[in-house]
Amino acid sequence: MKHSGRAAKAATLILAKTIGPALLVAVAFWLLLPGLHWVPTVLAGLAVVFTGFVLWFFRDPEPQVPSDARLVVAPAHGKVDVIDQVPWPNDPSQKCQRISIFLSVFDIHVQQAPVAGRVDLVRHTPGLFLNALKTESAAHNENVLICLTASDPEGTPIALRLIAGLIARRILPWAVSGETVARGERISLIQFGSRVDLYLPLNAALQIQVGTRVIGGQTVVARL
Repeated sequence: MKHSGRAAKAATLILAKTIGPALLVAVAFWLLLPGLHWVPTVLAGLAVVFTGFVLWFFRDPEPQVPSDARLVVAPAHGKVDVIDQVPWPNDPSQKCQRISIFLSVFDIHVQQAPVAGRVDLVRHTPGLFLNALKTESAAHNENVLICLTASDPEGTPIALRLIAGLIARRILPWAVSGETVARGERISLIQFGSRVDLYLPLNAALQIQVGTRVIGGQTVVARL
């Protein structure tokens, strides 16, 4: 599937930037300070633990995407903690339904397209890095807005906002404006804890409730 392996590449980049310098420090201690040989051992142990955590955090399993074309799937792995009505993020004159999903550091952090269709907008907005547990982080934190037009029903607007958190300070959108995406296709990666808001038309029939744990690209959250 498209963008498969990109999460693993991100993990490799992080490890190259952190484990490499740590190993150099360990070697320096070993060669220059023989009385502190316990330090390289501790650094090596920490490096092993950190490597395991990074590889586990950037895991990216293939979702079991449902076949019904009018189903909307969760764009992220996590827990639904808010369902409400808000103005459309790209058209404040109109109302929509918002499903807010909190991603802890223990959740998978690759995001999937909730519907099949065309990407109309990918817009980055700088901001704060409030704790993503707080729902007001959606209004103040650094984020990336992705707007789509669903192919079935044709012309249906859908949007999602990728929100940075206290720890998550890097959002990597893979979707680009003008391209066509399949439902469940990988579209982005948020590094460490964060939040994803999904915006749906008022007539979308929701299939989840507050407290539901969802699997990105797989759990049905609404029917159009």
